[in-house]
Amino acid sequence: MPTSIPTDPCPCGRAATYAQCCGHYHAGAAAPDAETLMRARYSAYVRRDVAYLLASWHPSTRPPELSLDEGGRTTWLGLTVQRAIETGTDTAEVAFLARYRIGGGSAVRMTEHSRFVREDGRWYYLDAR
Repeated sequence: MPTSIPTDPCPCGRAATYAQCCGHYHAGAAAPDAETLMRARYSAYVRRDVAYLLASWHPSTRPPELSLDEGGRTTWLGLTVQRAIETGTDTAEVAFLARYRIGGGSAVRMTEHSRFVREDGRWYYLDAR
């Protein structure tokens, strides 16, 4: 994982430094809600933190391993949360738009509608539609 300094802006788009924002969750703190977990996962993709991505993925749908940048180096360009809703006491959904570029290629817009579940006080990414 890349080293950061306390004043690095958080990649998730919130008006805070990485250390004040997603850095807490990457260090082991539980995200308080599904949107925060989704933002922390986006930041983990930006920072290439495979361990966090796997740890925050629900065991029932988590792949045995995760390889980033198959086919070229991915540069993440930004995140926009479109909607975050609680669908039950321990379930939620987050719709978002992420922009990225692979190598020197054109920017790509990816939209996703992700589902999350909370177990034992921790939120986990379940899957996407």
